[in-house]
Amino acid sequence: MTIDWKQYASPGCYDELLDDRSQPRAASRTLCEYLASLSDGDLRERKTAAELAIMVMGITFTVYTEGGSIDRAWPFDIVPRIIPKHEWDRTDAGLKQRVQALNLFIDDLYHDQKILKDGVFPAEVLAQSVNFRPQCIGVSPQHGIWAHICGSDLVRDKDGTIYVLEDNLRVPSGVSYMLENRVVTKRVFPELFEYQRIQPVDDYTLRLYDMLVSLSPRPGDAATVVVLTPGIYNSAYFEHSYLAQQMGVELVEGSDLEVGDDDCVYMRTIEGLERVDVIYRRIDDLFLDPEAFRPDSSLGVKGLMRAWRAGKVALANAPGAGVADDKVVYAFVPEIIKYYLDQDPLIPNVPSYLCMRDKDREYVLANLDKLVVKPANESGGYGMLVGPHATPTERKRFAELIQKDPRNYIAQPTLSLSTSPTLCEGQMEPRHVDLRPFILSGPSTYVTTGGLTRVALRKGSLVVNSSQGGGSKDTWIVDTEGF
Repeated sequence: MTIDWKQYASPGCYDELLDDRSQPRAASRTLCEYLASLSDGDLRERKTAAELAIMVMGITFTVYTEGGSIDRAWPFDIVPRIIPKHEWDRTDAGLKQRVQALNLFIDDLYHDQKILKDGVFPAEVLAQSVNFRPQCIGVSPQHGIWAHICGSDLVRDKDGTIYVLEDNLRVPSGVSYMLENRVVTKRVFPELFEYQRIQPVDDYTLRLYDMLVSLSPRPGDAATVVVLTPGIYNSAYFEHSYLAQQMGVELVEGSDLEVGDDDCVYMRTIEGLERVDVIYRRIDDLFLDPEAFRPDSSLGVKGLMRAWRAGKVALANAPGAGVADDKVVYAFVPEIIKYYLDQDPLIPNVPSYLCMRDKDREYVLANLDKLVVKPANESGGYGMLVGPHATPTERKRFAELIQKDPRNYIAQPTLSLSTSPTLCEGQMEPRHVDLRPFILSGPSTYVTTGGLTRVALRKGSLVVNSSQGGGSKDTWIVDTEGF
């Protein structure tokens, strides 16, 4: 038995591989025809091959439970998601535009705050920001960049429009899975890479390393770069170790570093102390430096903020970048782009209601059964309400939370997220997907060709996070012109 695409039907959503007549889209025709030529046994063999590769390669993620933490094999679907290159080119430009404006915004907030004085961004939103760091006021990072690595989540609605769902500018994760997904897919479907112009992603770690080196306070010397991890119990530890290994740099914990009397950062080695120039930190702001933030933190390095402020070490992402990683700030990004760049956004936001505004709050409270409600600073799909799927008790509890702290909540319409064919118990079924591309900002800006496609493996679910039952797919940007 082979796949019959005519029997495949996406539930009133835009499908990434097939059109509304169940015909393959131009960029996915080769893939769809190939999949249809495979028997059930062939598909099972490839699925098994992918699972074995993931086990052998040790690709895991961590789920926290009441009893502790559990390492699980990375959930992966072998059917890739395809985006035509001509469409991706506009997305690439829109992401570069967005991150440029956000970096200008962050820099302005820690210096002159012109956007507040001009009344474009509300001062009260900044005043109540949990991620604004007074310790960063007056600091000017290299190139004026604060968010060197950004992961922006994209979704596509039923009419095919791509929206930015949120921006992740603190310590965005997931890029290692994007890279490993490609390695696994090449093992499962090597023949497909011979006949299509699938854009590569394997240059990411080289570009990441070059960007980090460009931040060095000693540009004339060979820069020493390290990746700073909270340790093996962190949910993203696989990624930390993977990126350090791929870049050929040391993976360190806070106890491996110290700040000297000269305000320089040093790494302890068997040969003695070695100066560190650039730290790719995967630790949240508040745990970075017990001298500047939480005094009880054992994860960071005492004096690290002092060294950074003195210009003796570069930190990526810069402390304080999270001020723009706020879902209330997200609602103002179109205005932020217009203010700093005098341009209209190339990629729109999802329409949003700010509960801090009286009219918006009244509408949200009256329509909780139709909306998605999100807290300003949660991540991973936690703390949110998906109104249409929530119980009356859950909606009542959220109404109370909104009334208690309206600044902390925004609401958005429930989008019909696009779907992509996914192999589920031997059958090809539609599952909802989103996409997280990664943007590197330094002397120039680079966007990954595609990104991490996350897929809601549970039928009908819109939650794509791996910690809540989601998985991922390889993402192909396919160039079909002249081929």
